[in-house]
Amino acid sequence: MIDVILCDDHALIRRGIRDTLSDASDIRVIGEAGDYGELRTLFRTHTAPGSGRSTPCDVLVLDINLPGRSGLDVLHALKDEASPVKVLVVSMYPEDQYAIRALRAGAYGYVNKGGDPQLIVQAVRTVAQGRKYVTPEIAQMLVESLTAPSSELAHNRLSDRELQTLVMIASGKRLSDIAAELTLSAKTVSVYRGRVLEKLQLSNNAELTVYAIRNGLVGQ
Repeated sequence: MIDVILCDDHALIRRGIRDTLSDASDIRVIGEAGDYGELRTLFRTHTAPGSGRSTPCDVLVLDINLPGRSGLDVLHALKDEASPVKVLVVSMYPEDQYAIRALRAGAYGYVNKGGDPQLIVQAVRTVAQGRKYVTPEIAQMLVESLTAPSSELAHNRLSDRELQTLVMIASGKRLSDIAAELTLSAKTVSVYRGRVLEKLQLSNNAELTVYAIRNGLVGQ
């Protein structure tokens, strides 16, 4: 049996993933979390003395866009801890935005929420076996990333949080909305915005949006 923990800040999304995984006889969801704090509590609960477990779960199904610490932050934290938990990222963001970053941060796979729900089942099984799960689109991007100099794409120099800020601004969200969604102060988000503008050598939100569209970071 493959034991899974879900971490997504939207209860309806978690329910949909839980229902999809519940249809598989070899997978069971043993816990749900809405943010990093709840996830850490779950991890401690499932590895507490008497739990009979040395690891909190076999697979963590993780969203990128979490309040406070993002999914990428969680990946980095688990990697730093040398956690044995295998992580499958299931995100609303298209593969070309975060897939390679997630894999480099330690994820075993990346699935888009808008895809076929059965892909999540297939991905969980693959990841549980210790194998990477990538779609043909991600495989192509990985090949291209090996052959193309990273300097060709200025946004590759952005930090994970800076890229997330760029995408959200380009999607039409105000700084106050971004701050509320990420559980950050408006001042902190403004600092991220300033760093993005500097690194991309841009002047304003309009130029950020044009850049994001031209580079496929958001839809037109």
